[in-house]
Amino acid sequence: MDIQIWTYIIVGITFALYIGIAIWSRAGSTKDFYVAGGGVSPLANGMATAADWMSAASFISMAGIISFAGYDGAVYLMGWTGGYVLLALLLAPYLRKFGKFTVPDFIGDRYYSNLARTVAVICAMLVSFTYVAGQMRGVGVVFARFLEVPVNTGVYIGMAIVFFYAVLGGMKGITYTQVAQYCVLIFAYMVPAFFISIQLTGNVIPQLGFGSTMADGSGVYLLDKLDQLHRELGFAEYTSGSKSMIDVFAITFALMAGTAGLPHVIVRFFTVPKVRDARKSAGFALVFIAILYTTAPAIGAFARTNLINTVSDKEYASVPQWFSNWETTGLITFNDKNGDGKIQYVGDKEKNELTIDRDIMVLANPEIANLPNWVIALVAAGGLAAALSTAAGLLLVISASLSHDLIKKQIKPDLTEKEELIWARIGAAIAVCVAGYFGINPPGFVAATVALAFGLAAASFFPAIILGIFDKRMNREGAVSGMIAGIVVMFIYMAVYKLGWFVESVPPSSEWWFGISPEGFGTIAMIINIVVSLVVSRMTAEPPQEVQDIVEDIRLPKGAGAAVDH
Repeated sequence: MDIQIWTYIIVGITFALYIGIAIWSRAGSTKDFYVAGGGVSPLANGMATAADWMSAASFISMAGIISFAGYDGAVYLMGWTGGYVLLALLLAPYLRKFGKFTVPDFIGDRYYSNLARTVAVICAMLVSFTYVAGQMRGVGVVFARFLEVPVNTGVYIGMAIVFFYAVLGGMKGITYTQVAQYCVLIFAYMVPAFFISIQLTGNVIPQLGFGSTMADGSGVYLLDKLDQLHRELGFAEYTSGSKSMIDVFAITFALMAGTAGLPHVIVRFFTVPKVRDARKSAGFALVFIAILYTTAPAIGAFARTNLINTVSDKEYASVPQWFSNWETTGLITFNDKNGDGKIQYVGDKEKNELTIDRDIMVLANPEIANLPNWVIALVAAGGLAAALSTAAGLLLVISASLSHDLIKKQIKPDLTEKEELIWARIGAAIAVCVAGYFGINPPGFVAATVALAFGLAAASFFPAIILGIFDKRMNREGAVSGMIAGIVVMFIYMAVYKLGWFVESVPPSSEWWFGISPEGFGTIAMIINIVVSLVVSRMTAEPPQEVQDIVEDIRLPKGAGAAVDH
């Protein structure tokens, strides 16, 4: 069978599974819709958290970035992995003990202010919409190639699927759908990695193949081979870095703090019965995430090696079928500048004739390696599972922010549970439409778009949450001032230096503040947020005593200090 038939079969089976789970576990109450009734087991929640967190950026784009950027691409790996550890250790258990459905709910109650809640809702919307744009773009890329439809049509199909199980099932439906999606995405990621690792290095384990010698008997290590190929073609060495150290630190910390402030991941820790279960599910999720994240560098290196060997200096008239398949999507383009009919893939931009969208590398990798058609179709299903699982989680955050934090908590407090559930579903429907628009008109490739969402989360939520847990003196004036300062500075920097708004064209990297890229500027905005929060809180009245007591309580286990003589 050809790739398209296999894709229809495998993707069709997985979609039927997701929709079946959504119908089986549809939400019947607001607690079901927001936190799956609070009864999810730590193992299932760990798997769902991993699927929720490992988005299209992790599955499709991260290895693609590493494949093209080499050492520089590792910053995404470090930032996202470190961020999850930060979230699991510093935030998740305390937020679970506080017991609120959403991050704006925590901020509104902790800072005893509807203004703080409103600011948090706006921040949640900005973060979630920026993030979900990357997911919908990933869905469009997958459908564009494997169903042979335009990227925009692929986005519309993805919108329809997410709309169905997010709006019907809420968090309860999404949780169990995400368990299935994790199984699909990790299987789809690892199977081609095993195959290609054996092909290139003779080692079945990709993590070991990454540091092994080539299987061609040359005795040359894989990374040495890649460095050699890069030198010959005029690219920077694969294992050398070009980013400044300050930008590396800034991007890493922005991704870390952004991960720890992502509302759609934090809410997952409210779905388990006890605080102890939140810690367990964080540990399970870390293990499940590590399987993919330790494999990504190997896949990036494998894909880069195969790509260069397949297309560089080859006759365009005799390119492999995979090249033609991806060329029809517009994600690979060849411009024969010297008219010799050969593909000049070189580091010199003036002479280079090949343009490759880095988001295709993981998806095209099995085709480039000439793996069986069912493996190629499996990767398509995995990419869709990764994008749709995260998109669903984000859409739920948006709908909960609208129905619970804005309408129920502020506009109409006497809203019945049935009416709130209707508003939550309306919010999810609106969010799907807006997400689709940004998926069709994304501000960059998937991982870059997602990195900006992490920067916005770092600039807004992370300081408010961390200071809300560990600083009893932090008050509403400080938190609101800090969040506004952080999100405004980050948004303006992103708008100017990434999107080119308010200026004639996107300024060059030489004009970045402190030499820090838009993806890393969340660190600066976060520092501004913290400084403003601390200064303003110390210049204004202390929080009420009952709020300080709550802060003390969520940090200490029950019975702690009982034997201390006061």
